Amino acid sequence: MGAALGWGALAASSLVIGALLSLARKWPERLVGLVLAVGAGALISAVSFELAEEGVDIGGAGAVGVGLGLGAVTYYVLDGLVERGRSDPASALALGAFLDGIPEQLVLGVGLAAGDEVSVGLLAAIFVSNLPEAMGSAAEMRARGRRGETIVRLWVVVAVVCALASVAGFAVADALSAELEGGFNGFAAGALLVMLTDTMIPEARKAGRATGLATVVGFAVAAALSSLS
Repeated sequence: MGAALGWGALAASSLVIGALLSLARKWPERLVGLVLAVGAGALISAVSFELAEEGVDIGGAGAVGVGLGLGAVTYYVLDGLVERGRSDPASALALGAFLDGIPEQLVLGVGLAAGDEVSVGLLAAIFVSNLPEAMGSAAEMRARGRRGETIVRLWVVVAVVCALASVAGFAVADALSAELEGGFNGFAAGALLVMLTDTMIPEARKAGRATGLATVVGFAVAAALSSLS
């Protein structure tokens, strides 16, 4: 279980690193857009190879399909509640990191409990995709006048919860069916796809015409890392 906590903390640490980098100085809006675009590409790769494809292999297309729908609807509903309280793309990015991070790290913990080697591809995909989400969200929060201490606290909480999800996955691995594990993958994929379309890609447009190229770079890097699994 200690290994699950350690690897989970490593994977989730990029959330805090991204927030701290964003607060270290005021980054140009175009650069923030490029970072978000690279992150969007990495997340598209994670959805395709680490979540949907792996989920189908583990639990079947039906389980992934159910999880996909539940994840999409859950993000849509919760994001709507966030918008009613405070229309804020930064909060939407944080919500997306939370909703996809927990299932991803549950899967990481389950794999460790099964005696599998740590997936370099999955670890890298989680780390690489978390970084721009946190940077983009923290930059938006800062631009809207939130205090640095508040922003860091938020991302520390999200990172701790995601890391603990790896421990939870390790603890309940024996009780999980293959279908449920595949459903977790689908849930994360569904939440991510809605977040990408509604929030992350529109915010990435701050990079201008370079947005598309940066997205392809992010996809290519994450896909290459995924092949290491």
